[in-house]
Amino acid sequence: MTVTSLLDGRAVAPSGVAFRATHAASGAPLDPEVYPAAPADVERAVRLAQAAAPVLAAASGDTLGALLDRIADEIDADADAIVARAHAETGLPEGRLRGETGRTTGQLRLFAHEARRGTWRDVRIDRADPDRTPAPRPDLRSMRVPRGPVAVFGASNFPLAFSVAGGDTASALAVGCPVVVKSHPAHPGTSILVGEAVARAVAAVGLPAGTFGLLLDGGHDVGVALVRQPGVAAVGFTGSRRAGLALAAVAAARDVPIPVFAEMGSVNPVVVLGSALADGGGTDLAQALAASVTLGAGQFCTCPGLVFVPEGTAGDAFVAALAESLAATPPAPMLTPAHADAYRNGVNHLGVEADLRVRVDAAGTSAGAAVAEVRGATFAATPSLAEETFGPATLAVRTATHAELMALLEGLEGQLTATLHTAPEDPEAAAVLAALAARAGRVLVGGVPTGVEVNQAIVHGGPFPATSDGGSTSVGARAAERWTRLVAYQDAPDALLPPPLRDANPWGVPRLVDGAPESDGAA
Repeated sequence: MTVTSLLDGRAVAPSGVAFRATHAASGAPLDPEVYPAAPADVERAVRLAQAAAPVLAAASGDTLGALLDRIADEIDADADAIVARAHAETGLPEGRLRGETGRTTGQLRLFAHEARRGTWRDVRIDRADPDRTPAPRPDLRSMRVPRGPVAVFGASNFPLAFSVAGGDTASALAVGCPVVVKSHPAHPGTSILVGEAVARAVAAVGLPAGTFGLLLDGGHDVGVALVRQPGVAAVGFTGSRRAGLALAAVAAARDVPIPVFAEMGSVNPVVVLGSALADGGGTDLAQALAASVTLGAGQFCTCPGLVFVPEGTAGDAFVAALAESLAATPPAPMLTPAHADAYRNGVNHLGVEADLRVRVDAAGTSAGAAVAEVRGATFAATPSLAEETFGPATLAVRTATHAELMALLEGLEGQLTATLHTAPEDPEAAAVLAALAARAGRVLVGGVPTGVEVNQAIVHGGPFPATSDGGSTSVGARAAERWTRLVAYQDAPDALLPPPLRDANPWGVPRLVDGAPESDGAA
């Protein structure tokens, strides 16, 4: 048996040199053989997507919502097979993968709701005023429209929720953009199972087969070729900074540059003020933080890899409790042998530049927890200590004064999250919170950053280099905005306007008319 890319609703012919996924726990090759997409497959995938784009752009919210709901239903029907394969390819526990399956179908249904509701269209109508002086006011009507075919890159650490039918795909389909997915090399079997579910849904609702395509590859060539295709209008990516910036460079070098919405990870700093450690309150916090660091073997983009702790006895006790909790956490398999090797190299670097307090022994594809400690002055003088170590490791930075803490925070790069632990009345809290908000897309007061809600208000993004664009979210309802652009029509006859801009508003889309929410559903 062989596995190939999925185009036009069908598997393509094998070509090139086959590869296999690796069993995450043992490192052994997994059957079946997987054949990468050929250059002709990449071109065909984009041509099919271009042909489908006008159909999707003209589709109602009800049609797009039906597609997303059907994808969720198809994934639910195949959940057992999908989870079993994902477990073998990623080493993630079955419970985690079943939860991720639920998150995937949940966000598909969220975007189905958003597609039907139509708020994403941001319809605004300013009616003509022929009597305005000194010049009449024209009739202006604007809305968001889909950009066109979107290239989506599957993520290694979320084989479902950030991959073939994950948030990028769901949000793009919700606004009428066809999607071509380049699967992650680490889980091709999982990708094809999910891709077949999406293809069945596309066929079931009667949309063009080019609405969705899946390209397999054991490396990077297919992804680069996909971004270079002139028919691709935007890119969604979740992964490393190196890969994200490389794709952004390819997109910028095109004859017509396109936006790349890359989520590239962060160290997610946690600030623990002295007031949070009063009366022995640091022990529970240390245990919760250790659980967050080691969750999923630390392979979350929101893993807290940096914690600022004040000097003094209360801070000493907190770091000791954190080290004790991490030392008690057994090693866990990482996604791939390459991830495990990179993690060990990162921990070795911490051991050179900082005081490595705990390093849990692990071998092969597994990773053991680690925590290092360093003084604020050393951290400021060693920029590499602020880099992400992808895995279950964190660095405790000890600060002597509020001024030193603020200076260190001001030197941080953009982050996905930042967390503050404080007593409400702490006079230092407001300034610290403001500094964190200037550098992160989501700021927590209390709690831990792992665990990202999927709803209307969530922001999973942040200033560069946490993301390539700095102003969007890849999770939640507003993720759909990335795949749209604005168009205004001036003095256009009603019959020529798109349905949401017509006076009768046949799709019932929420609108602003002359600056106020429309109450009767028509202009």
